[in-house]
Amino acid sequence: MKYECIGDAVRLNRKTYPCTVSLTMDLVGGKWKAVILYHLKDEPKRYNELRKEIPSVTEMTLSLQLKQLERDGLVSRKVYGKKPPIKVIYSLTDLGSSFVPILESITKWGNQVVREKGEFIIGN
Repeated sequence: MKYECIGDAVRLNRKTYPCTVSLTMDLVGGKWKAVILYHLKDEPKRYNELRKEIPSVTEMTLSLQLKQLERDGLVSRKVYGKKPPIKVIYSLTDLGSSFVPILESITKWGNQVVREKGEFIIGN
Protein backbone atom coordinates (compact mmCIF):
# COMPACT_ATOMS: atom_id res chain seq x y z
CA MET A 1 0.00 0.00 0.00
CA LYS A 2 1.28 3.47 -0.89
CA TYR A 3 1.06 5.59 2.26
CA GLU A 4 2.60 8.74 0.83
CA CYS A 5 -0.39 9.40 -1.44
CA ILE A 6 -3.33 8.36 0.76
CA GLY A 7 -4.24 11.93 1.69
CA ASP A 8 -3.65 15.34 0.25
CA ALA A 9 -0.51 15.91 2.34
CA VAL A 10 1.68 14.69 5.19
CA ARG A 11 2.66 16.55 8.36
CA LEU A 12 5.74 16.45 10.58
CA ASN A 13 6.48 18.83 13.44
CA ARG A 14 3.59 21.11 12.51
CA LYS A 15 4.90 21.46 8.96
CA THR A 16 2.82 20.21 6.02
CA TYR A 17 4.26 18.67 2.86
CA PRO A 18 2.58 17.53 -0.36
CA CYS A 19 4.20 14.06 -0.08
CA THR A 20 6.85 12.08 1.79
CA VAL A 21 9.46 12.80 -0.90
CA SER A 22 9.06 16.51 -0.19
CA LEU A 23 9.34 15.87 3.55
CA THR A 24 12.51 13.80 3.06
CA MET A 25 14.14 16.39 0.82
CA ASP A 26 13.35 19.12 3.36
CA LEU A 27 15.11 17.10 6.06
CA VAL A 28 18.18 15.96 4.12
CA GLY A 29 18.17 17.81 0.80
CA GLY A 30 20.35 20.65 -0.36
CA LYS A 31 24.03 20.76 -1.06
CA TRP A 32 25.41 20.00 2.42
CA LYS A 33 23.01 18.12 4.71
CA ALA A 34 23.57 14.66 3.22
CA VAL A 35 27.33 15.34 3.07
CA ILE A 36 27.37 16.23 6.78
CA LEU A 37 25.34 13.12 7.63
CA TYR A 38 27.75 11.05 5.55
CA HIS A 39 30.72 12.35 7.56
CA LEU A 40 28.94 11.54 10.84
CA LYS A 41 27.76 8.07 9.83
CA ASP A 42 30.72 6.15 11.27
CA GLU A 43 31.50 8.18 14.38
CA PRO A 44 30.70 11.38 16.27
CA LYS A 45 32.84 14.38 15.35
CA ARG A 46 33.76 17.81 16.59
CA TYR A 47 32.93 20.88 14.52
CA ASN A 48 36.57 21.39 13.46
CA GLU A 49 36.84 17.76 12.34
CA LEU A 50 33.85 18.29 10.06
CA ARG A 51 35.41 21.52 8.73
CA LYS A 52 38.61 19.64 7.84
CA GLU A 53 36.72 16.79 6.19
CA ILE A 54 34.46 19.15 4.20
CA PRO A 55 36.80 22.04 3.36
CA SER A 56 34.60 23.55 0.65
CA VAL A 57 31.73 24.36 3.05
CA THR A 58 31.87 27.75 4.72
CA GLU A 59 31.82 28.00 8.52
CA MET A 60 28.50 29.83 8.45
CA THR A 61 26.88 27.23 6.19
CA LEU A 62 28.20 24.30 8.23
CA SER A 63 26.96 25.88 11.43
CA LEU A 64 23.52 26.63 9.95
CA GLN A 65 23.15 23.15 8.44
CA LEU A 66 24.16 21.47 11.71
CA LYS A 67 21.56 23.56 13.57
CA GLN A 68 18.88 22.56 11.06
CA LEU A 69 19.85 18.88 11.26
CA GLU A 70 19.74 19.12 15.06
CA ARG A 71 16.36 20.91 15.02
CA ASP A 72 14.96 18.21 12.72
CA GLY A 73 16.21 15.42 14.98
CA LEU A 74 18.84 13.88 12.69
CA VAL A 75 21.91 15.13 14.56
CA SER A 76 22.63 15.40 18.26
CA ARG A 77 24.86 18.13 19.72
CA LYS A 78 26.52 17.46 23.06
CA VAL A 79 28.45 20.17 24.90
CA TYR A 80 31.16 19.22 27.39
CA GLY A 81 32.50 21.79 29.84
CA LYS A 82 31.15 25.08 31.11
CA LYS A 83 34.02 27.46 30.34
CA PRO A 84 35.93 27.95 27.10
CA PRO A 85 37.34 26.01 25.54
CA ILE A 86 34.22 23.88 25.56
CA LYS A 87 34.04 20.63 23.63
CA VAL A 88 31.08 20.13 21.25
CA ILE A 89 30.46 16.73 19.68
CA TYR A 90 27.99 16.07 16.85
CA SER A 91 26.57 12.60 16.25
CA LEU A 92 23.70 10.96 14.44
CA THR A 93 20.49 10.35 16.35
CA ASP A 94 18.50 7.17 15.82
CA LEU A 95 16.57 8.99 13.09
CA GLY A 96 19.81 10.15 11.47
CA SER A 97 21.24 6.63 11.68
CA SER A 98 18.16 5.26 9.94
CA PHE A 99 19.19 7.36 6.90
CA VAL A 100 22.65 5.70 6.61
CA PRO A 101 21.51 2.91 4.22
CA ILE A 102 20.11 5.60 1.92
CA LEU A 103 23.39 7.56 2.14
CA GLU A 104 25.28 4.40 1.21
CA SER A 105 22.98 3.85 -1.79
CA ILE A 106 23.45 7.47 -2.89
CA THR A 107 27.24 7.04 -2.57
CA LYS A 108 27.20 3.80 -4.54
CA TRP A 109 25.09 5.36 -7.29
CA GLY A 110 27.32 8.45 -7.46
CA ASN A 111 30.44 6.27 -7.70
CA GLN A 112 28.85 4.33 -10.55
CA VAL A 113 27.96 7.53 -12.44
CA VAL A 114 31.53 8.83 -12.06
CA ARG A 115 33.02 5.50 -13.21
CA GLU A 116 30.77 5.44 -16.29
CA LYS A 117 30.65 9.12 -17.25
CA GLY A 118 33.27 11.07 -15.30
CA GLU A 119 36.53 10.72 -13.43
CA PHE A 120 37.76 10.67 -9.87
CA ILE A 121 40.18 13.52 -9.14
CA ILE A 122 42.79 12.81 -6.48
CA GLY A 123 44.55 15.80 -4.89
CA ASN A 124 43.54 19.18 -6.26
